[in-house]
Amino acid sequence: MSEESKRVPDVTWKRWGPYVSNREWGVVREDYSANGDAWNYTSHSTAEAKTYRWGEEGICGISDDKQQLVFSLGLWNKKDEIIKERFFGLTNGQGNHGEDVKEYYYYLDNTPTHSYMKMLYKYPQNAFPYQDLIEKNALAGKENPEYELIDTGIFDQNEYFDVFVEYAKETQEDILIRITVTNKSENNSPLLLLPTIWFRNSWSWGYDVYKPVLIGEGLEQIRINHKDLTIKNLYAKQSSNILFCDNETNKQRLYQSSNDGKFCKDGINDFIVNGNKNSINPDRSGTKASFLIDEIIAANATQIFEFRLTDEDLSEPFKEFDTIFETRQNEANEFYANIQKGIDSEDEKLVQRQAFAGMLWSKQFYHYNVEKWLKGDPGEIPPPKSRANIRNQEWDNFNSLNIISMPDKWEYPWFATWDLAFHTLSFSLIDADFAKQQLKLLTLEWFMHPNGQLPAYEWNFSDVNPPVHAWAAFRVFKIDEVIKGKPDLEFLEGVFQKLLMNFTWWVNKKDVNGNNIFEGGFLGMDNVGIFDRNQPLPNAENLEQADGTSWMAMFALNMMRIAMELALYNKVYEDLATKFFEHFLHIAYALDNMGENDFALWDEEDEFFYDALQLKNGTNMFLRIRTIVGLIPMFAVEVIDEEMLNKLPAFKERMNWVLKNKPELALLVSHWEVKGDDSKHLLSLLRGHRLKKLLERMLNEKEFLSDYGVRAMSKEYEENPFYLKLDGTEYCVKYMPAESNSDMFGGNSNWRGPIWFPVNFLIMESLQRFFFYYSPDFKVECPTGSGDFLNLIEIAEFLGTRLANIFLMDENGKRPFNGQYPRFQEDENFKDYILFYEYFHGDTGRGVGASHQTGWTGLIAKILQPRFKEMKMVKAQTETPPETGAKVDAK
Repeated sequence: MSEESKRVPDVTWKRWGPYVSNREWGVVREDYSANGDAWNYTSHSTAEAKTYRWGEEGICGISDDKQQLVFSLGLWNKKDEIIKERFFGLTNGQGNHGEDVKEYYYYLDNTPTHSYMKMLYKYPQNAFPYQDLIEKNALAGKENPEYELIDTGIFDQNEYFDVFVEYAKETQEDILIRITVTNKSENNSPLLLLPTIWFRNSWSWGYDVYKPVLIGEGLEQIRINHKDLTIKNLYAKQSSNILFCDNETNKQRLYQSSNDGKFCKDGINDFIVNGNKNSINPDRSGTKASFLIDEIIAANATQIFEFRLTDEDLSEPFKEFDTIFETRQNEANEFYANIQKGIDSEDEKLVQRQAFAGMLWSKQFYHYNVEKWLKGDPGEIPPPKSRANIRNQEWDNFNSLNIISMPDKWEYPWFATWDLAFHTLSFSLIDADFAKQQLKLLTLEWFMHPNGQLPAYEWNFSDVNPPVHAWAAFRVFKIDEVIKGKPDLEFLEGVFQKLLMNFTWWVNKKDVNGNNIFEGGFLGMDNVGIFDRNQPLPNAENLEQADGTSWMAMFALNMMRIAMELALYNKVYEDLATKFFEHFLHIAYALDNMGENDFALWDEEDEFFYDALQLKNGTNMFLRIRTIVGLIPMFAVEVIDEEMLNKLPAFKERMNWVLKNKPELALLVSHWEVKGDDSKHLLSLLRGHRLKKLLERMLNEKEFLSDYGVRAMSKEYEENPFYLKLDGTEYCVKYMPAESNSDMFGGNSNWRGPIWFPVNFLIMESLQRFFFYYSPDFKVECPTGSGDFLNLIEIAEFLGTRLANIFLMDENGKRPFNGQYPRFQEDENFKDYILFYEYFHGDTGRGVGASHQTGWTGLIAKILQPRFKEMKMVKAQTETPPETGAKVDAK
C-alpha cells in the first residue's frame, strides 16, 4: 500500500485543502437584493472591496475545512488597473452564451489528502483586456462563439508568465508552498507577487465579536492568532515587506457611508496600484496580510519563491524544504502508478491524472444557512421584506457548512445534486470514503427537504434533477467493497432509508395523473425539449415525459437492488425489494398503456420513445423529435442471478406470484422467465427488439453517433428542423452541435446536439448490464450501415474510445477539445494541459460551456480505467458491470 493510500482514511489530513472558491461574487448565497438579482448584487468590480458572508474566493487558494483562514495568491504586472486576486469572467447577462470565465488556469496534480497539489495560472504581462472582453461578447450574439481571452491577442507575443503553485504537507497542518514563475517572453518583465492570508469575517455578523489577528514579525513572518486554529505562522523565504489591512467592506467606496474601520479589504490593492499609504496599517497588524515581493523576471527565466504555513514555531522554516517536496511528489507518483496499473498509454495516464486533479481541486467549502440568509444577521442591515418570497424561501431547513465537490468552482461554484452523483463514481477510485460522504450528505435532514425532495442546486433548490442518487450509492458501495474487502452496510442502509422518502416524494409530486407516467420538468437537460419543461404549457396541456418515467423506472430498480443487497444481511428488506419490484412493473406497464386507447410512449411506427402531450380533450399526441430523452429507457435495467434469488426466498416467492397472476405486467418484463447465461434474469423496460431499434438510431452517424460519443439530439434536425404548430403558435427545434441559440435556462447549456458525459456514461453502463444477460452472440451493427457487428460490451467500449478521443492526441498530435486554436493545439506550453469542459461539440469534439467542469466530465477517469480491474465485483454482483475500458477501435 502506498504512503498516500495509508493517509486517505485519516480525515485530519484533509483538514486543509483547495477549498477556496474561484468565484464568490454573483452567487445566490451572497445575494441580499430585494429582487433576487444575484448576478448584479455582487460583481467582479465590487469583489475587491466587499467582504463576503458565506465564503471566500482566490487564485490557487487553500483553506481549513471551516474556512476560518485562507491563503491565496495575488499578482500585479504593473500595468493592470487592479491586482489580480480573483479570476475574471462574464456574468450570465454579459456573456453571449451565459456566464464564462476568461482566464487560463489548469489543475495539474492533487492527491486525496491534498498532501501534494499543483496548479498553473497563465498571467498576462500586459494590461488585462477586461472591457474588450465585455464589449466584444456583448456584440457577438447567440449565433456566434464566445469571444475568448486568446482572441484578444494578449498571448500572441508570449508576453505572459507561467505561474505554477504547488503545496506539500509535511504534516496535517504544516504546509509548504512553492511558487514557480517563468517569464515566457523575450523581454525582462516586472512582477509583484502578493501571497496573501486572511481571516473570513465572522465578527461582523453580530453573533460573536471575537476578532482574530495577523501580526508581522520582521519582513518574512506573519504570526497567526485565532482561538480555534492551531496554525501559528506563515513564513516567506524572501520578502521586502508585509502589508496589512482588514477583511472589512469598504462601505465608503461602495455605498458612500462610513466605514467600520480605517483599513478595508481593498487596502492592499489601493496601496499597490494607487500608492495610497493610508490604506494599509502602519502598525503591521490586521485580518488580511500580504508578503510584498517585487521582482524583474528576466526573459525566458524562471524564479522560485517559497513559503510555509505551519502550526510550529520554526527557526529554520526552509530547512529540508526541497526534500519534503520531493518526498510528497514521489508519493503522489506512487499512488497514481498503482491506480493506473493496466493503462499502457502515457497519454491516457496524463489525461486521467489531470482529471483526478481537477476533481480534487474542485472541492469547495460550501456554507449556506437559508434561514439566516432570509432573515439576515443581527450585525447587518435587515434584508428587504420582499425577500420573504424569494427563491429557496421554502428551504429554511437547509444548512450547509461542508466541503462539497463542485461542478466548476468558477462557473458553478455551488453543488448540483445529479452532478454530484456522477462525481462520486470517479472519486470512488481514489477516495471511496469521500465519495460515500458526499452521497450521504445530501440525504441529511439539513439538506433534504422534510417532504423528501433533494435540493437541486443553489439557484433553485426546488428544481428537479434526475433521480440518480440510488444508482450512484450502490455503485460506490460495490466499488468500496472491492477496494476494502468488506461491505459498508451502514452507509448503504443509511442512504437507502432516506431515499425511501425521496422515492415517495417523486411518486406524490411528479405523477400528476396517478398513472405512473412522470413529468419531472427539465430534469437537468435544460433545453432538450420543444418547450421549457419547467414551465406550465401554454394551454394547460400535460407533458408526459419519456425520460421522467424512465428515470423513475431506473430509480425503482436501483432501490430494489439495494434492498436485495441489504436483505442478504437483514431479511426485513425482502419486503421492500418486493415493493420496488412491483413499482417497476407498474411503471413499465404505464409506458405501454397510458390511456383508454392504450396509448404508449413507445411509437410503434418510428420505433422510438417520445414525450407526449396530453391535450385538453383527453387525447395524446407524440412529440416526434428524436433526442437523448428517447434513449433514457435503456438506463432502467438490472440483471439478477438465480443464486441471489435463492438466498431471498420470500422475495422470490412474491415475485413469482406477481408474474404468474398479473400477466399484463409479466409480459412487459423482458423475458423474465427466460434465464440468460449462468442463470441470470433480466429486468428492463426494453425487450431485445426495442433495444436493437434504439441502438440502430443511436449508432447511426447521421443521427446520434458522433466521432466523439452520442449526441443529445439527432443530427437529422440540422437540415430538417422539427416544427410543431400548437394552438396558433409555431415551435421550431434545430440541431445545434455547440452553444445554444436561446436563453432557455440561462443560455449557458445546450442539449440540442452536443455530447454530454453523464448520459454517455449511463448508456455505456446500461449496455454492459444488458451484455451480462444476453450472450456475446447478441450483436448490433456498429456503426449503423457499416456492415460491422459488435456485441453489447464491445459497443460500450467503442463509445468509451470515442469519448476518450476528445482528450487524447489524434494522429496529427491534436486534442479535439482544444478546438480551432493553433496555440492550444501546437504550443508546448499549452497542448498537454487538459480542460474538462461541461459538454462537447457534437461534430468536432470542441469543448463548450464551463471550461473547468471536471465534475461529471471527470467520468473520463473512470472510462480510462481498464475493465479487468473490477472483475472481482462482477463475480459478486453480475448485474454491476466492470469498468469501461476504451479498447475497441472506434474509427
